[in-house]
Amino acid sequence: MRDATLGDHDLITSMHVRSWMSVYRGILPDSYLDREMQAERAAHWATRLPELTQGAGRVVIALHDDEAVGFTCLIEPDAHGSVLVDNLHALPEHKGLGTGTAMLAEAIRWARERGARQLHLSVLEDNAAAIGFYESRGWRREAREADHLAGIDLFCFRYVFPLD
Repeated sequence: MRDATLGDHDLITSMHVRSWMSVYRGILPDSYLDREMQAERAAHWATRLPELTQGAGRVVIALHDDEAVGFTCLIEPDAHGSVLVDNLHALPEHKGLGTGTAMLAEAIRWARERGARQLHLSVLEDNAAAIGFYESRGWRREAREADHLAGIDLFCFRYVFPLD
């Protein structure tokens, strides 16, 4: 694991796009995935990465043999003492090899270091693989929430992981 820097913008964008292309095909519109997502994610990270590297949170890049194979984005604890796991993506060819589990362990360690009481995240309702991943690691579904992504209305589940 290593902390991301501003120079990792293109790398993070690329990993984010590759992950969504693999996971969200059939969930999000093909027009978004094929034509709009690259520019939208690049713009997102152009704004978000400077905020995070200046103290709003942390982006961690997972490495395997010095090759970037995933990343996670963590947001400083909120007023309730909860750290948001804003993104957690392992490249498609590295799923099932422990990358996601290692990134979650780092997220938990970082949250505890900050005195957080829990972590939370959102998972699209139709993302069965992610739901299974988090539930098998002790995350608890707390709520079903309306969301809007890629021009469509959908639902996500809010999951929490207590640190007590």
